[in-house]
Amino acid sequence: MLIQHKIGNINSYPIHDKSIDWLALEWFETNKRIQRKRTASGKEVSLKFMLENPSLTQGDVLFENETSIIAVEVLACSCIVVSPKNMFEMASVCYEIGNKHLPLFFENEEVLVPFEMPLSRLLTAQGYSIKQENRKLIQPLRTTVSPHGNETLFTKIMKLTAND
Repeated sequence: MLIQHKIGNINSYPIHDKSIDWLALEWFETNKRIQRKRTASGKEVSLKFMLENPSLTQGDVLFENETSIIAVEVLACSCIVVSPKNMFEMASVCYEIGNKHLPLFFENEEVLVPFEMPLSRLLTAQGYSIKQENRKLIQPLRTTVSPHGNETLFTKIMKLTAND
């Protein structure tokens, strides 16, 4: 079965009495344009998103017929979870992680990053309170800030928090 676009999200999609056949994806597979996978029921699916990055997330509906729906299930993975105490610490930890060119995720005022021991040691050594948990990485933190401009996102946040 060839799937070339998503048709909605299960949170706002009319399911009616249809069964949901989950397509399990690792967090790093949610942006792949081309891949072959099997759903929970064993259906082979070919994903080919040629026009744009799919940016798939939890519950995205990829296929529907009279009896079933195929939806994305993002699998949990081992993560570093940082709960910054204030905006200054939020900016600092995001800067440190971003400086390593690692993907950042944001959920419930926590910063999440896929677990890596060197990063875990670095953040602990710098005094951040971190936890290691199994979580679903579904809300990537994206910025449109150019790193070569006069003022970066980091410097803007630092100015805003200077009075704290």
